[in-house]
Amino acid sequence: MTTEMVMVDEVPFPPQITTTKPLSLLGHGITDIEIHFLQIKFTAIGVYLEPEVVGHLQQWKGKPGNVLAEDDDFFEALINAPVEKFLRVVVIKEIKGSQYGVQLESAVRDRLAADDKYEEEEEEALEKVVEFFQSKYFKKDSVITYHFPANSATAEFLCMCGCAQTDCIHDGGKGGSKNQSRECECGRDDQEMVLRRNKGSVCNYHFLLS
Repeated sequence: MTTEMVMVDEVPFPPQITTTKPLSLLGHGITDIEIHFLQIKFTAIGVYLEPEVVGHLQQWKGKPGNVLAEDDDFFEALINAPVEKFLRVVVIKEIKGSQYGVQLESAVRDRLAADDKYEEEEEEALEKVVEFFQSKYFKKDSVITYHFPANSATAEFLCMCGCAQTDCIHDGGKGGSKNQSRECECGRDDQEMVLRRNKGSVCNYHFLLS
């Protein structure tokens, strides 16, 4: 039986994925920006979580995605929920990995600095993120994933660049792989920034809190 895909701005997302356990697609959206009335779309995003997370978010049941995206308490509850989290980001408009990394770094750094939580440890973690993306080039339909195991400060990044780059080597030392991954020590605030919309873009999440 074929599983019906969820379309996020014409980008297909499976309704469920399996990491260490099955995770459900409970949120989705896009990042975009409007310049002179022209909408430029960058990425489509799928947010996968253990279904049990719904029990930690009941007070937001029925609220629209645009309200949730601006609700600090919602994101704090989501991040603190002791469940596995997985983000699947699909590139709509091709971009250099160096640009993507700098944009992500800037969004996280600015938020942490505003909350007076940007210190040497956070700076080092963000440098690892920028370094990871530096040599990549994301064509349309390239995939970037972020995996946050339950009750862990370690995040794993994985990218599938959609190209034949021979310099994309898995950390395990296996040459010739098109995938590259890295584990990075991230705090709860770093996780929140990855889940939140990027500064200067709009991400319309639709969380299914049924």
